[in-house]
Amino acid sequence: MTVDPKAPGGAYPPPPPPPPRPPAPGAAAPGAARYLVPALVAAAVAVGLGAYGSVHAPSGTAFNLAGFSSPSAVKAWLATAALTLGLVQLVTALTMYGQLPGVRAGDWTPALHRWSGRAAFLVTVPVAVHCLYALGFQTATPRALWHSLLGCFFFGAFSAKMLLLRMERLPGWLVPVVGGLVFASLAMLWLTSALWFFRTFGVTR
Repeated sequence: MTVDPKAPGGAYPPPPPPPPRPPAPGAAAPGAARYLVPALVAAAVAVGLGAYGSVHAPSGTAFNLAGFSSPSAVKAWLATAALTLGLVQLVTALTMYGQLPGVRAGDWTPALHRWSGRAAFLVTVPVAVHCLYALGFQTATPRALWHSLLGCFFFGAFSAKMLLLRMERLPGWLVPVVGGLVFASLAMLWLTSALWFFRTFGVTR
């Protein structure tokens, strides 16, 4: 320690710490690269499904259930069940985030949110199998093209959300935004398939 005869006690005060160095121009924020994995997985899932649907020769049918008039009717009703469960997910998520005035989340709300999401995904699996195996990636009409694109996007976004939920120290807005994209794509899938079916053939099994 250097002695200063004019300072009390004869010692210089410790020098201030050096200012932090600014980040280099164009440098990524710390930890930003970890979001690249969910993004790449989402893209791989979406592109992979679209590629398979494009090269696979449609079989015309994949499955049917007793009591339904056609595989298309099964698909329409399963899509409706998935959308209903998706609405449960949306309401419980808004409740947990305190976005529904006058509604408080209970101890059961997170469990209902998780299980409704799992059930919604399981219901969409046979629908996706039917679309890919029986119909393929359709481009004949704008409705069919949008439905095919939205189906690929839905499963890609869902994959990204599942990976993000297992990561720590996420921005508070990230999971709600990705979850909103998943629900929005599910709703658009229903509009371009089940609603079209019901309006064309009637609400029938």
